[in-house]
Amino acid sequence: MGTQTAERTGRRIRIKGLVQGVGFRPHVWRLATDHGISGSVRNDGEGVEIDAWAEADRLDRFLAAIRSEAPPLARIDSISFKDLSEPSPGTAFEIVKSVDGTVSTGIVPDAATCPACLADIRDPENRRYGYAFTNCTHCGPRLSIVRAIPYDRANTSMDAFPMCEACRSEYEDPGDRRFHAQPNACPVCGPKLWLEDKTGPVDCADPLQETARRIGQEQIAAIKGIGGFHLACDALNETAVTELRRRKRRPVKPLALMAASLSEIRKYCRVTPAEEAQLKSAAAPIVLLEVQGEPLAPFIAPGQDRLGFMLPYTPLHHHLLAAVDGPLVFTSGNLSDEPQAIDNDDARGRLSEIADVWLMHDREIVNRLDDSVVRIDAPGPQILRRARGFAPAPLVLPDAFQESLPVLAMGGELKSTFCLLKDGQAILSQHLGDLEEAATHAEYRRTLALYRQIFRHDPKVIAVDCHPDYLSTQWGEALARETGARIVPVQHHHAHLAACLADNGIAPGEDLSLGVILDGLGLGNDGTIWGGEILLGGYRGFERKGHFLPVALPGGAKAIREPWRNLVAHLTAAFGPGYLASVPSGQLADALRAKQLPVLDKMIASGLNAPQSSSAGRLFDAVAAALGVCFDKQDFEGHAGTVLECLARPYLASETPYPLAVEQGEQASISWEPLWRNLLADLASGTDTGRIAARFHLALIHGLAETVSQISASCGVERIVLSGGVLQNQILHEGLKRQLKCKGLNVLSHRHVPANDGGLALGQAVIGVLSGG
Repeated sequence: MGTQTAERTGRRIRIKGLVQGVGFRPHVWRLATDHGISGSVRNDGEGVEIDAWAEADRLDRFLAAIRSEAPPLARIDSISFKDLSEPSPGTAFEIVKSVDGTVSTGIVPDAATCPACLADIRDPENRRYGYAFTNCTHCGPRLSIVRAIPYDRANTSMDAFPMCEACRSEYEDPGDRRFHAQPNACPVCGPKLWLEDKTGPVDCADPLQETARRIGQEQIAAIKGIGGFHLACDALNETAVTELRRRKRRPVKPLALMAASLSEIRKYCRVTPAEEAQLKSAAAPIVLLEVQGEPLAPFIAPGQDRLGFMLPYTPLHHHLLAAVDGPLVFTSGNLSDEPQAIDNDDARGRLSEIADVWLMHDREIVNRLDDSVVRIDAPGPQILRRARGFAPAPLVLPDAFQESLPVLAMGGELKSTFCLLKDGQAILSQHLGDLEEAATHAEYRRTLALYRQIFRHDPKVIAVDCHPDYLSTQWGEALARETGARIVPVQHHHAHLAACLADNGIAPGEDLSLGVILDGLGLGNDGTIWGGEILLGGYRGFERKGHFLPVALPGGAKAIREPWRNLVAHLTAAFGPGYLASVPSGQLADALRAKQLPVLDKMIASGLNAPQSSSAGRLFDAVAAALGVCFDKQDFEGHAGTVLECLARPYLASETPYPLAVEQGEQASISWEPLWRNLLADLASGTDTGRIAARFHLALIHGLAETVSQISASCGVERIVLSGGVLQNQILHEGLKRQLKCKGLNVLSHRHVPANDGGLALGQAVIGVLSGG
């Protein structure tokens, strides 16, 4: 027995996941040295491969340590091994050269500055003291600088900066945390920082200090970061904030904020432990926090009760925030609706009417990355925008997807993303924006081409939204003609359902669920516009089991921008052509009579440019308009709904829901006449608008929970899936999940991708696999 225990054996170990560019090979080298293992470790197209020789029990402990002590940015998806018959080639353990091959390993997302690098830049004795581009294998740029796989310096924008002798020594030392850190650099050999104004370069000893000084003088600075330019100003200065809004043409949409520390954020917001964890995570997203404490400048987030704060996530940001007095507005460097500037010349041009100074550097941003946005709901973190810090980390799908054909899913029209699916992994792109904007569409196409090149993805199936006018659909059809791939059209709300199932790791064959899908709009199977849906199904198909009462969208796209139109349509649906008689005299009646109601009435009656829609988003717009919120127009998608939510929040515990009408049948139909009758009566009696907003939210929660519970019982399905952009309303999401769980149902929410159209491509991709594979 003793002789067998001492016998050395060999294993070839395969590790898959996010294991390249994160210090994984030196991690393995150190563990092997500690455990007395001989052999080698290498990168290849599938991840990391280890050949290891030692006694069996040592190898077992070595494998356990690899998993339990992984580097901070690593994500191990699987570890497998097979025995090696050949003897060990020696007693040493070596890191050997990467082996190229079929790509199935992921690119790690850009990561916030780690504590060790932060200590370096704050240490006057360190050679990187104050250096704005300090990083190591545990932090720094990744996706933002990469052009190809394998993730080596030559395949990044750091290839323009040859390493000095000191950096090269770190890079080649397996015992150093900068071993094979591809963006490794220092003030001697790395990227440089400078300041410009409208006349050219600014002569100053320290560009960061001078930028801070200019911000203190009410100037607006364009700051080149890791994934794009930001526009920054003093968040405590009303004049500066107002001027930034005027120049950026962003009248009311909330502005993001950056503060130097958690203690600084706590001056203005309540921060729970879960929110703190998100703020301090490697992703370092914008986190929506409850307003509490000292006031900031007015107009940071008009009508909202949450502020979007983030902490510094690069050395540049740490130094800048340390040099200013208080938090900064830190909003994307663009005019409203345009893509964020990433190129120096583009920023000089497009931001010339907004910025007073430009803090520039000479490291190229290859991939634009907006800041991610997260909110902590009672069920857990909700990613509202998935970009920097999260993308393009692959999502591991159930085993049934492992052998699928390569699929490309094109996403939707708004909050667009695309998805590459191959080898059981889904690579969802970063948030790209609204394709109706020409520059965003161009960026979408460029980024898609880059991802296909980086991941060597040759799709055999291309999944698109059923709406023929979506630019993503049209581009998918063009790519299908070019590549010979099969086109799979996917109904919009079916994609939402499938996205949430995949996001929760539900396997095909176990996926039958009831989906509550609430959003603005999507083309339905019957040719009408859907948006308030209860669907029974899974990846392979669905049946519509319930919906909101279809109501006209007078003016089509105009009805999305002008909530009063939806109010007229809903009042007409509830009370008929004489709806004005039901509106109490006063401000609302006067506002309606000031509009061209006869024209709108004819549109609704004839159906001319007034398609029928079950949209949940337009219902929120109608109620908001009735309360005087965004009556004439809303300035950004979801504007009216978010203000309505904030009005309701203080009154939820004390109010009761309005009644709804539910007509049961083959498809349950939820209609609104009782709600409107009670709401208008409350308006007539002078009830506070916040109480009315709360009663409306509670009506939706109660009515949907009851309806879904009844359908669930009749179908024998106990899993409920919540998806769609309207379910990013925190009151609705938390309340509906709580009531459904109280009824004994199993409720799934999104976990890793947005419930809005930012997650749509994931659903299209998994449907495409099963439809086209």
